[in-house]
Amino acid sequence: MSICFLLCGSQLLPAADDEMIAEVQPKLVKIFGAGGLRNLYSYNTGFLISSEGHIATIWNHVLDQNAVTVILHDGRRYEGKVLGAEPGLDLAIVKIDETQLEHFEIGDPSSGSPFPLAAPGTRIVAFSNMFKVATGDEPVSVIQGVIAARTKLPTRRGAYESSFPGEVYVIDAITNNPGAGGGIVTTVDGRLLGMIGKEVKNADLNTWVNYAIPISHLQQAMTEIMTGNFRSSKNTDDDKKPAGQVPLFHSTDFGIVMLPNVVPRTPAYVDRILPGSAAEVAGLKPNDLILFVGDELIQSCGEFLDQIGRLESGGKVKLIVRRENVLITTELPIPRKSRPPAKPLR
Repeated sequence: MSICFLLCGSQLLPAADDEMIAEVQPKLVKIFGAGGLRNLYSYNTGFLISSEGHIATIWNHVLDQNAVTVILHDGRRYEGKVLGAEPGLDLAIVKIDETQLEHFEIGDPSSGSPFPLAAPGTRIVAFSNMFKVATGDEPVSVIQGVIAARTKLPTRRGAYESSFPGEVYVIDAITNNPGAGGGIVTTVDGRLLGMIGKEVKNADLNTWVNYAIPISHLQQAMTEIMTGNFRSSKNTDDDKKPAGQVPLFHSTDFGIVMLPNVVPRTPAYVDRILPGSAAEVAGLKPNDLILFVGDELIQSCGEFLDQIGRLESGGKVKLIVRRENVLITTELPIPRKSRPPAKPLR
């Protein structure tokens, strides 16, 4: 376990209370799943939100397999299955078959949120399995910091804007590392504040951002997924398009022609490559199945076109494709373009 101190001006903030840390640790889990190839890490963090084995975690590629391995604080291992997910909130709920587990109470959203937003300047403690430090019964890492701001993220993931539209806690501590997504931040007395998000970059400053999504934004989706009453706000490919936003790029800007998108889940197979294009130079070929754009899992032609449309001008975009049984990683330069004005909303 690593415990860090934060210098705030010339004042050294004291360490979090050991008793509080000991009480929180049993509510954290380590999750191991898909990944492990081509610089894709295969581990997340999660936190228990019911005594019956419901676990909240980050929605990313690690969950892209039939079952994941969940390891509790005491080293017990379970097979976990994804019960549901809300990609717009970067939230997934994993379930293991166990009872009487220590957990965070998330309450009933209809009775009001027990998670009031914390103000900037609030001291926090972050818990996560960053860099896969823990693989068995070892405790996850603990970092202290301060909420520097509460704001929307002008960020991109790799070359993208963040999918989460609401306000987040920007944290003055290095919390968002590989494997830390799905971890938590609490107050110094152990009150749950937020879920640590994915690794994202500030589009203006080109610096990494450390942030957590307030639990109050996740509470309703958590409850609905647990009770089986959830309907994702992104159930269709059309739903993923921000209102009024005109895509900046199309796949043909890179020389990629996809199979006709005739059904909602048409697999993202390349139909043909345009001669002399960036895709041809990068070595992409017809019948390649596109699996990832950056670190975003692609499950259909519609999702691929949506992600391509959201790219920002300049830089490079990483694609991972499957050709027969081989995973291939490649990078394509992103042309420079100006985004057209959004369509007026009716």
